[in-house]
Amino acid sequence: QVQLVESGGGLVQAGGSLRLACVVSGIIFDVNEMAWYRQATGKQRELVARVSSGGFSQYSDSVKGRFTISRNKANNTVTLQMNSLKPEDTGVYYCFADMRPSITRAWRDYWGQGTQVTVSS
Repeated sequence: QVQLVESGGGLVQAGGSLRLACVVSGIIFDVNEMAWYRQATGKQRELVARVSSGGFSQYSDSVKGRFTISRNKANNTVTLQMNSLKPEDTGVYYCFADMRPSITRAWRDYWGQGTQVTVSS
């Protein structure tokens, strides 16, 4: 069974840093886009950063210059380095991947279980 397994959340003071990691668990044929989303309490899930299979990355305006997404295609991992954290960065962070389980199956979206990030002021 293919899963996205996240790690690295926690509690940090404003101005601090955290690093989130996500690894694809299980056998997968191919991986397209990988991304991080977040959801604050009472708000909709929003895109934080995405990286294409070719390594092109995009960021939401709220995290540009502070967060860096990186990807290792060899072991199907994606990380999110978060610096200069602010209280408004607080939320549950979800790993996302567009993957193809096998050559005979269609591409589909996969989500991690979420990891809590709390930034205190």
